[in-house]
Amino acid sequence: MEAYGKILLIAMPAFLLLVLFEKWYGWHKGNDTVRGMDMISSLSSGITNVTKDVLGISISILSYEWFVNRIAIYHIQPTVWAYIIAFIVIDFAGYWVHRIDHKINIFWNSHIVHHSSEEFNLACALRQSISVFLRLFAFLLIPAALLGVPVEVIAVVAPIQLFAQFWYHTRHIKKMGILEKIIVTPSHHRVHHAINLEYIDKNLSQIFIVWDKLFGTFQEELPDVQPVYGITRPVKTWNPIKINFQHLWLLIKDAARAKSLKDKLRIWFMPTGWRPEDVAEKYPLYKIDDVYNFEKYDPQTSSLLYTWSWLQVIVLLLLISWLFGNITAIGSPAMFVYGAFVFVYVYAFTELMNRNKQALLWEFFKSIFGVGIIYYYGNWFGADKYFNRINTVLIIYFITAFLITAWFVLYDFKKVDADVVKTTALQNV
Repeated sequence: MEAYGKILLIAMPAFLLLVLFEKWYGWHKGNDTVRGMDMISSLSSGITNVTKDVLGISISILSYEWFVNRIAIYHIQPTVWAYIIAFIVIDFAGYWVHRIDHKINIFWNSHIVHHSSEEFNLACALRQSISVFLRLFAFLLIPAALLGVPVEVIAVVAPIQLFAQFWYHTRHIKKMGILEKIIVTPSHHRVHHAINLEYIDKNLSQIFIVWDKLFGTFQEELPDVQPVYGITRPVKTWNPIKINFQHLWLLIKDAARAKSLKDKLRIWFMPTGWRPEDVAEKYPLYKIDDVYNFEKYDPQTSSLLYTWSWLQVIVLLLLISWLFGNITAIGSPAMFVYGAFVFVYVYAFTELMNRNKQALLWEFFKSIFGVGIIYYYGNWFGADKYFNRINTVLIIYFITAFLITAWFVLYDFKKVDADVVKTTALQNV
């Protein structure tokens, strides 16, 4: 937990700089693939994911350590070979977990956030799940357990294998020659994120593309089929917490509405997107039929709201950096209180990005929560040892953030709407 937090203190700024560099590079080349609000949504999703992971808010029914202790027929030493074997086994397991996520209704909920962006860029790589509380796939690491690959080797290799999936989320790198036959490249992964009929549910490998070629899920990027990104039932929100549970909530409602007991039970394990016939007929959902003609989610916002959203992200990054760097000193249960505050923070400002008036209530709750933390603990989780005015600064920030949110909801939203009506009227003259 602490070690992972320390790693993230280095990884987070690196990822942010690469995301911003891609934005600049696309602008410089006249091919900007990063929409501002979409990027902020992706960053906020990444923040919620790493916060959940650092806090360890998930359990394994059967852990890798449990398998090693019971079925190992040999105990390999932590040499270079142990790390190579671990990497290959984790990548093999990753392919099958990924394939299951795409094919079964209930498991799609844990992966939908990663595909929810209607763009394809480095930022969308940060859209990772917070909805997984039970980890069920340790059995896929049985080959490593049989060889007795040490638990600490798996613990080191797993985040490396995950971080290695970041770079290929870009449209700026074209095909890469011989590497296309060995590893997952940007071209392969563009196919994976596309909703074109030719591409959907293809290229499920994470590092080595060989798994797709072995198991029949490979598809080359075609020169005459431009990938279109997103999901066929668009999420229509910038709020990553809503996105994470949107599909699950649909399954719960559909199961409740279904007349047949059989449908109530099987909906969870049917192919992704399946709905009972009676429910689908009575409660139809919008689905993209023509991938080349649909309107991307992009509510009209002012430049001031865009700027404010960036400021919110910067403050949040500073706050979670303190959490990750001091998690042992903060301890339990205070670290979970901190994590809850982070989630409320993200919910509040992304709802404002959605131009949802309820953002004002969430911002009020966030401000009360933040001030309450300072009142209860007497400081911001020990930060006053290094910044003696931190309590005052944060209280001023909470009050100011609430007032600014109120201004956006009560004035800016109306002004933007009026400007849109005025522009539309002039265009129709």
